[in-house]
Amino acid sequence: MPYFPRKTQQIAIAFCLSLIFSILVNAGITNQLLPVLGQTVRPEMVAEQVYQSLPDFPLENEYISQASGNVASQNTLILRILRYHEYVKSRPLRYRFDWQLTFADYFDINEPMSADRYPGHRTLTVNPLESDRDILTNLTRTQRNQLIDTLLAIYNPQPETTPEQPTTPPNNSSEERNQKPSLPQPGDADLLLPVE
Repeated sequence: MPYFPRKTQQIAIAFCLSLIFSILVNAGITNQLLPVLGQTVRPEMVAEQVYQSLPDFPLENEYISQASGNVASQNTLILRILRYHEYVKSRPLRYRFDWQLTFADYFDINEPMSADRYPGHRTLTVNPLESDRDILTNLTRTQRNQLIDTLLAIYNPQPETTPEQPTTPPNNSSEERNQKPSLPQPGDADLLLPVE
């Protein structure tokens, strides 16, 4: 069996997971798998889902790409928040408190944000950090909570519950006879011994 460096193995695994997930997305069955694949969901896909759920949330995607000179319309505010949270700060995606910490960073309350590490600083002609901060600080608490609730619903969906069926006690002796036997009790084995 050939030896592949660890980095190559990691890239191959990430590629396979990405390929599997894109197949599942096209098949429309990702909702059942998001709890399992929560950590492997690409930020671009999550940003798209957030904008579908919150269509009035600011896009802030008018920045110019350094590479092409064109508008980088896929580089949205939500995508930058996701990348900052996940890649720059390495915070878990499934917990409200961690998302609140990220917002606290934008408000200069928690940890200082470095402009040279902010998503988009290398790929866009203008670093979007200050503009993103202004937008987030002008959101109402309700808008921020809606965003966090939406992110949690994507990364940590709750399983759908079905209403419990009421149980009715058996009403005749035939049902009682068809019940499963009880588990053995201590001393039951003695009944198997021959009687003298």
